[in-house]
Amino acid sequence: MIITGIILNVTISGFWPVFPLYLIGLILIAGHFFFGPLRLIQEHLESGNVEEAEKVIASIKYPNLLYKPIRSVFYTLKGNMAMMKQDYDSAELNMKKGLDLGMPMKEAEGASMLQMGMLAMQKNDLKTAEKYIRESLRKGLPDKENQAAAYLQMCSLMMNKREFRAAKDFFRKAKVLKPKTPQIVDQIKEIEKYISRIPG
Repeated sequence: MIITGIILNVTISGFWPVFPLYLIGLILIAGHFFFGPLRLIQEHLESGNVEEAEKVIASIKYPNLLYKPIRSVFYTLKGNMAMMKQDYDSAELNMKKGLDLGMPMKEAEGASMLQMGMLAMQKNDLKTAEKYIRESLRKGLPDKENQAAAYLQMCSLMMNKREFRAAKDFFRKAKVLKPKTPQIVDQIKEIEKYISRIPG
């Protein structure tokens, strides 16, 4: 738009008739740096095309120019992708950046906290895991599947601490939600085999 404006400005007419072209061009350029192509990332992730989503993320060269809530989403998505690749250090670093910037929605913040808790569990840092998962439940999670996952993680943590009554309570809360995700359903079946034999 700007190039077309310059050509028309020089060859045919003066500045004011082509001013709208300059203005639209500047708005589009500012929008690219201020909002970034995150809408494209969402489309690729929804269709399951992770490779294309990674290419779009890699195309963002100056994330610090992004509008703060969008920058937070950018780092969270980057953390999620690193987690998919089992690159836990990079995932933790990016998720922390996203959380430090503040999430646009409380549920998104809760989901990020849950992921941070799961990352801490992968690293066997159970104290940090409990802190993040409790915080995720306090902030609120977007759906029953995430809530059930958080309760099951808390159940595991409580069993590790030998706080069996709390473990059973968290297990009941997870079961009441009737999650549909196969991994969570399998986890419930597995815990159910031995939780009734645990004292408390």
